Amino acid sequence: MIIDLKRFLAEERKHWTELESSLDRIERNPEHRMELTELLKFHELYERTSADLAKIETFSSEPEIRRYLEGLVARAYGEIHETREKPHRLNPWRWFFESFPQTFRRRVGPFWLSLAVTIAGCLFGGAAIAIDPEAKQVIMPFQGLQGDPAERVRKEETEKQDRLAGHKSTFAAQLMTHNTQVAIVTMALGVTWGAGTTVSLFYNGVILGAVAVDYARAGQTRFLLGWLLPHGAVEIPSILLAGQAGFLLASALIGWGSRNTRRARLREISRDLVTIIFGAGVLLVWAGIVESFLSQYHEPVIPYALKIAFGATELVALTVFLARSGTAAEKRLPKTA
Repeated sequence: MIIDLKRFLAEERKHWTELESSLDRIERNPEHRMELTELLKFHELYERTSADLAKIETFSSEPEIRRYLEGLVARAYGEIHETREKPHRLNPWRWFFESFPQTFRRRVGPFWLSLAVTIAGCLFGGAAIAIDPEAKQVIMPFQGLQGDPAERVRKEETEKQDRLAGHKSTFAAQLMTHNTQVAIVTMALGVTWGAGTTVSLFYNGVILGAVAVDYARAGQTRFLLGWLLPHGAVEIPSILLAGQAGFLLASALIGWGSRNTRRARLREISRDLVTIIFGAGVLLVWAGIVESFLSQYHEPVIPYALKIAFGATELVALTVFLARSGTAAEKRLPKTA
């Protein structure tokens, strides 16, 4: 075989370096499972390097390059044909503080779509109440929200008995169960190519916008923030995460710009889908506890300023968590194609 050695080395060395970098990352983090696109790329580099080794063997004057390629091919072969069963220990702490926020950031596009649909619903619901206050009889899903906000606030602030006494935990469990069901349904409706997820998010937005405008028009904005913010700062983003999962599922079913089969696309997003919805579920557990033990208590029992500050702190902490948590570990992982 006759080849231009200088040109050959110049063209092929970058592929050897890429394969070596991939092997280094795998060896540093053996528990990481590559996605389909990563596996295909790794196999392609392995085959190319193997072919280059066969070519370079004709040059007895290049023993160092030959030994380098032999070692590289041997390492790649060992990874591809590894038969030892590697331990997969579940680490809840690492999963929540690394895998969950990493997955959120990697799939953030559907989250912005989820947020946009919810905001559109809020604007619609708020406009409906502003234009026709009687519309809340149709929009509001709960009878307690259909009355006069000022009257409800007066009743809540003058209540002498603790209506949740003795069953706060039961109420919290009911909230967790209901909100988790809503989140799962919102995600599962992604199988309708995203139409059902869109309707669910939009409807939730309509209710939120209608309630906000109704209480603001009645001069009860402070009560509204003190009531909704402590649990809503976590609960609402959790539903948005469920919407993110739903739109992610829809995108895999539709397959815009992808040549992979539908089964392959679903396999690619399955781990991320589970991670996002389970992360949302964990957040909803916290939201249920806060709503039962804090949100339902108003002045003079708990000052509104304290409740608003608590909710704002939660929102900032959650934002920082999703945006930054796990970034150090993320640098050690192979980048997805």
